[in-house]
Amino acid sequence: MDLWESGERQISWAARSMPVLTAIGERFGIERPLDGLKIAACLHVTAETAVLMGALKAGGAEIALAASNPLSTQDDVAEALRVYGIAVHARAGVDRATYYRHIHQALDLEPDLVLDDGCDLVNILHTERTDLLEHVTGGCEETTTGIIRLRQMAAEGALRFPVVAVNDTRTKRMFDNRYGTGQSTLDGIMRATNAMLAGRTLVVAGFGFCGRGVAERAKGFGARVIVTEIDAVKALDATLQGYEVRPMAQAAMLGDLFVTVTGNRDVIRAEHLSVMKDGAILANAGHFDVEIDVRALDELATEVHRGVRPNTDEYVLPDGRRLLLLAEGRLVNLTAAEGHPAAVMDMSFSAQALAVAWLAGERSRLDPGVYDVPEEIDHEVAKLKLAAAGIGIDELTPEQEDYLHSWRVGS
Repeated sequence: MDLWESGERQISWAARSMPVLTAIGERFGIERPLDGLKIAACLHVTAETAVLMGALKAGGAEIALAASNPLSTQDDVAEALRVYGIAVHARAGVDRATYYRHIHQALDLEPDLVLDDGCDLVNILHTERTDLLEHVTGGCEETTTGIIRLRQMAAEGALRFPVVAVNDTRTKRMFDNRYGTGQSTLDGIMRATNAMLAGRTLVVAGFGFCGRGVAERAKGFGARVIVTEIDAVKALDATLQGYEVRPMAQAAMLGDLFVTVTGNRDVIRAEHLSVMKDGAILANAGHFDVEIDVRALDELATEVHRGVRPNTDEYVLPDGRRLLLLAEGRLVNLTAAEGHPAAVMDMSFSAQALAVAWLAGERSRLDPGVYDVPEEIDHEVAKLKLAAAGIGIDELTPEQEDYLHSWRVGS
């Protein structure tokens, strides 16, 4: 009972900062757009996710939820969700085998729709649970990493149902990826290490929306920021914004802190670890624990001191240098901190909820593939968020509408 009460408090606190999703949940309770549908979800089991689950349940869905990261699971929230009538297959800190068993248990629901955060659930559907594919008629994906995997599946003709790329909305990239990841990543680093950022060199690997957010927040704290990139346009963008851009081979010798946000593997490898400063801090804000080559770090180290601080492991190299790995190389913002602020997730999960309702109505008309969220949903979420904040914007006059939609009007 204590665990449930704690989870209930966490969910209620998050809901205070999620007025848009709360309003959508109330609307769903009246319209019931998901009546009779079964949804299997693989998401971070947090208080903010619980508000989303409540909205979908209000819309009529039966839900089974597994964790997309065992280190981000909030056990009290999971227990509260069970009391709400949502099947939760998640527990904090489970091993890899249990993590995948939980995903299989969520899929035992035989879902009509799936929600994924990193594409692990969709991957299992297409490799180990193909017997369920005839039931699944659509899905949504929340992350950059997951979208990369899904687009590759679609290109190879392997994807068997339509998936909406919730991650790729303008509001998600701007608000969640940039501002949410920027704040929560540095929050996780500071909680884990109590490190001062001012005057120190922070290396950001990847200058997508998440990387920009980390770089901006770190610069605001007074850090010298170095960016590494493989994309010439993004590298030029970082340069014109005043950041130093270098290859990782050079940046590795200069950095005091390293943050990977690329969606790819082995961004920091053995040759980079071998030249880092004593006391360098390694953190990952990409979805999977593959961006920092933790196996190479294990092989290089002569000693490993676990838990020198919460979520901080110290690796001692043969020459006595110490490297500090945060959150086992997993998502530092959700493992060492609480993830994005609820106000950020209000927009992301509102787009998710509306996309699920749209997909429920359109799935029979969609071929397998990756689809953008309809632009009207993106605009609706932004307008609702502005309205909740008491902010008004201008509207086009009829003359302005005519001007924008006519090529006949000259200067």
